[in-house]
Amino acid sequence: MTYVLVAVGVPFLLSLGITPLVIRWAQGRGLVDHPGGRRHHRMPVPRAGGVAPVIAFLVTVTLPWLWPSLFPPIADPNQPLWWKGLVLGALVALVGGLWDDRADLSPAAQFVIQLLCAIIAIWATLFIERVNNPFTDRQVIFPRLIVWWLTVFWVLGMMNTVNWLDGVDGLVTSVTAVFATVLAVHLVQRGLHSVAVWPLALLGASLGFLPYNWPPARIFLGSAGAYGLGYIMAVLGIAAGAKVATVLLVLGLPIADVAWQIARRWREGRSVFTADRGHLHLRLLDRGWTPVQVIGLYVAWSVVTGILALLVSSRLLKLGLLGIVAVATVALFLWATRPRAG
Repeated sequence: MTYVLVAVGVPFLLSLGITPLVIRWAQGRGLVDHPGGRRHHRMPVPRAGGVAPVIAFLVTVTLPWLWPSLFPPIADPNQPLWWKGLVLGALVALVGGLWDDRADLSPAAQFVIQLLCAIIAIWATLFIERVNNPFTDRQVIFPRLIVWWLTVFWVLGMMNTVNWLDGVDGLVTSVTAVFATVLAVHLVQRGLHSVAVWPLALLGASLGFLPYNWPPARIFLGSAGAYGLGYIMAVLGIAAGAKVATVLLVLGLPIADVAWQIARRWREGRSVFTADRGHLHLRLLDRGWTPVQVIGLYVAWSVVTGILALLVSSRLLKLGLLGIVAVATVALFLWATRPRAG
């Protein structure tokens, strides 16, 4: 399967080679996070590193149109339009994230950027139009208005999930790699090899950036990376056949963290956009965990749930697994948020 090597190898090498250039570029333009606040790094670290993996990904997903002989034939007639939405939305997310990295935008401005990305996805027919009822095994087709609102919620939710997860060196990049691997295997199993090129490209781009982002990080993803990768992951989840249950299983822990923080801040009467160290990964660091241990927990969680999602074909059983994962997640949050002795 030559296309697998190309789809993973090209973005890996591109991301690996571009990141040092991005480091120097960010330092020269003052895009640097200084120690203090919620960050525990000791030296100034450049941000906006997400430029490298996102660009590497976009270059790779464009190659099938330039050298079609190297890749499988298009499996879905909608794929050319999907590709336009994927590329255009990722570029908007990347530029908007860079703007936030530079100017520290207000929550309203960030919302507008994310909403524009969701509108682009809808324009490209990358929307959640139907789901399978696990109890009747029949498809539920939503009215058009619900489709739009559901897709906006999905895209914005994924972009913010990745953004809020980016609090530990290497965490987002590692979880993204697991997510991409699970989706790629799922698409190959279904015979959708041309669409599988996209998560394979995301896998290679993430692995190429990881050596520079591994703790202690030499560069952070920044909003550019969080928005870009978040949008790509949201779109790939839809392009893979709107496998909502699969995505929820693989990304269950970070998604649950977002829901937990929103509920906690709302209960405390604070804005949900208030930055603090209430996130699970930050609480684990405060309890004495090392960044590598935190990464290990999230990766192990995603790997186990991802394997279950691939092996279990029954939708009802997947729903049950989601329930078990939810209970385990709540137990983990309750343990992490309890006061430490002494």
